[in-house]
Amino acid sequence: MSVLLFIVGILVMVVAIAVSIGLHEVGHLLPAKLFKVRVPQYMIGFGKTIWSFRRGETEYGFKAIPLGGYISMIGMYPPAKAKKGEEATDADGAPVLRQSSTGMFQQMADEARHAAAEQLQPGDGNRVFYKLPVYKRVIIMLGGPLMNLLIGTVMIGILLVGFGVPEQTNKVSEVYQCVVPLSQQPTRDTAANGGCLPGDPQAPAYAAGLRPGDLITSFGGVAIGQTQWLELITLIRDAAGKPTPVTFVRDGVEKTATITPLATERPALDINGQPLTNPDGSLQTVKVGFIGMGSESATIRQPLTAVPAAVGDQLKSVAGVVIDLPARVVAVARAAFSSEPRDPNGPISVVGVGRIAGEISATNQISVTDKVASLIGLIGGLNIALFVFNLIPLLPLDGGHVIGALWEGLRRTVARTFKRKDPGPVDIAKALPLTYVVASLMLVMGAILIYADIVKPVKLFG
Repeated sequence: MSVLLFIVGILVMVVAIAVSIGLHEVGHLLPAKLFKVRVPQYMIGFGKTIWSFRRGETEYGFKAIPLGGYISMIGMYPPAKAKKGEEATDADGAPVLRQSSTGMFQQMADEARHAAAEQLQPGDGNRVFYKLPVYKRVIIMLGGPLMNLLIGTVMIGILLVGFGVPEQTNKVSEVYQCVVPLSQQPTRDTAANGGCLPGDPQAPAYAAGLRPGDLITSFGGVAIGQTQWLELITLIRDAAGKPTPVTFVRDGVEKTATITPLATERPALDINGQPLTNPDGSLQTVKVGFIGMGSESATIRQPLTAVPAAVGDQLKSVAGVVIDLPARVVAVARAAFSSEPRDPNGPISVVGVGRIAGEISATNQISVTDKVASLIGLIGGLNIALFVFNLIPLLPLDGGHVIGALWEGLRRTVARTFKRKDPGPVDIAKALPLTYVVASLMLVMGAILIYADIVKPVKLFG
């Protein structure tokens, strides 16, 4: 049964990736057609076509390698500038390509222009991509990534508003009987008397009468809301050695007690309540107030207004990974070919995403509702990653085309300002050598991540 559920999870993610890619290309297709650019093909995948149909002037279909997708627009590359006395376009306005006998890179550019020119048909002279105003080309190229951003936002919204997210609450989950020094905690046997030894000071929460299930409503006169556990911890840490009133509810009855937080060595926390570590990996510690209790976690639905901030946090997180992507891929490769542990927050391939989806579906450690929520969150995160990745300002990615169009607009604006001759369209075909280098590096990095996701995958459940 678990194997079947694992496969179901993978299939769900395969469909989600295909739909995300398909809608990404729709984001390019719709504005391209709106701006009258002829689009001969809309394809999901690469390689040999396995199924397609034609509607109007566009062929829609699937190809054998489902690792992406594309739409082909005529006139992506402008013709080479004509020599003096030569015509750059024919009577219909279509580009006339001239032969070049220069170096290898120029030949690559010419071959790309000729391949693009072979798609031209009579009447296409004013329907080529490169003749569009700059803003229209930017809209077309940003349409795909923005579609992924929209999908990611919707998925994150469904997760937060419809399902909720785990949060620490003001409900007590456990109360420690004593205070154990941080340095001794790893060696204490918690099964014997709660890990307490004679001479250990009694934990303030236990001494004050707090027990699991109690709902703390105020501390030191400050009201504590359902999800304000971190605020409560901050108040406790700041009240070391001070007798402080605490109000809590037990079995529907409100009770009051006085607690004196014990000044003890505890882990230093960041703004999110996570322990801080030193460069050598050891915990940073500080002397703060401690009362000895834990918080119960609950899934809390969020308001719609929380969605933009959550999307922003994901964008920052993914952007941080992308900016440092080469170094992170090297770290993944090192882990894959050695005994080093793999960073669970590092980059993964589509294979890794599929494995995580399968693991979520097959585990018996979470409920069905939590499984669905996790898969929705995974799909949302995937689309946020596609949005950020496609904005990298390098060809063949969408961001490279956007930068090319903006550079052209800047050149023409400067020329008009200083009353110079129009420099014409930016010839992105000249960037093909760099494009091939970038594409090759992407393939290499993709292969490394796929290999690592097979031999040393990131696991969520042990």
